[in-house]
Amino acid sequence: MAKARRKARNVVYAGRIKVPYAWSVGATGSRFLTALRDDQEIWGVKCPKCKRVYVYPIKNCGECFVPTEQWVKVANVGTLESFTVVHYKHDMQPRKRPLIYGLVKLDGTDGALLHLIGGVEPAKIKLGMRMKAVFARQRAGSILDIQHFAPA
Repeated sequence: MAKARRKARNVVYAGRIKVPYAWSVGATGSRFLTALRDDQEIWGVKCPKCKRVYVYPIKNCGECFVPTEQWVKVANVGTLESFTVVHYKHDMQPRKRPLIYGLVKLDGTDGALLHLIGGVEPAKIKLGMRMKAVFARQRAGSILDIQHFAPA
């Protein structure tokens, strides 16, 4: 058996698998994306117990585990808490390189929103910058309805 394994070669088949599924973001995600698309507004949910405000909205509080049913409109401005600059090319990237991804803590929320950063050169971006959501002209009900966050 060991002799046979030494002669074995790895075979790799390069191909694509089609997955014919439609994925739903559920009632919570749908309400969030609909507000982005139709009203250019960012909404979160507030925990009735600990008062945390979540954006992206979640169905249950991550701290208290209670349902988060109170919707609150949040600011479309916030502070850049972290970022990375992507210099390599990949087919899954939504834009040309260099590409900046950042964590933006929107005013009045308790977490950060991961999104694209635009309107600034990578060398000029700084932690703590004030950022503002820039909405796409053509919106389709996805997170990319926020085209990017740019310096405010």
